[in-house]
Amino acid sequence: MQRKIRVLVGKPGLDGHDRGAKVVAAALRDAGMEVIYTGLHQTPEQIVEAAVQEDVDVVALSVLSGAHMTLFPEIHELMRARGIGDRLLTGGGIIPTEDMNTLLARGVGRLFGPGTNTQDIVGYIREWYAGVHGSDALPPLPPPAAKPEPMAPVDSRPRPSAAPARADTKPAAKRGAGSSGKRSAKRAARPKAKRAAKPAGRSKRAVRPVAKKKKPESPKAAARRSSAKPARRPTRARSARREG
Repeated sequence: MQRKIRVLVGKPGLDGHDRGAKVVAAALRDAGMEVIYTGLHQTPEQIVEAAVQEDVDVVALSVLSGAHMTLFPEIHELMRARGIGDRLLTGGGIIPTEDMNTLLARGVGRLFGPGTNTQDIVGYIREWYAGVHGSDALPPLPPPAAKPEPMAPVDSRPRPSAAPARADTKPAAKRGAGSSGKRSAKRAARPKAKRAAKPAGRSKRAVRPVAKKKKPESPKAAARRSSAKPARRPTRARSARREG
């Protein structure tokens, strides 16, 4: 009987980077598998308990904290204790090749490092499932998503045809019929009056000097001016003596 492969994706420990786990979970979902993601900061007991309740076929761990030599064996032992030791325990992360071989010898499945193609992970899980349950129980892969059609180049795109010019059905003689036409004809016949050019700058008014106010004359100055005798004009005899 064919059914979807159930996979649990977990992030054990204090590792807070879940981008790779979400990418893998999306790839498994697109391959027709049913994926359960536990979230960040999960303990080994919580991950195994979720695997038992969800009755999953595969437990996939993402470990980037460097604690892979502790987390994988501990979770594997808890799976055996809970009666699901026959399920596949796989995963990936920053794991050296020597540690991968050591964990493989302890019963852990194949592990994947950074930069692995997600199709390799999908193929490995499907191969393991077919080896355990038989090839007849392996569900078929869903058809690939249709790729969007490429855009046609600009030169080959059909251009919209230009709208035909609207023909003027009224003759020129009839356009000016009526009072509005007569007024427009008279306005066109009138010569346009030229406006006088305004001066470039604003004319400035001539500045007139401000007359100074005379001070009032003191009484002493008035008395002196009145007492002063007028200068006598020289007579002809005196002027002749002076000349002689």
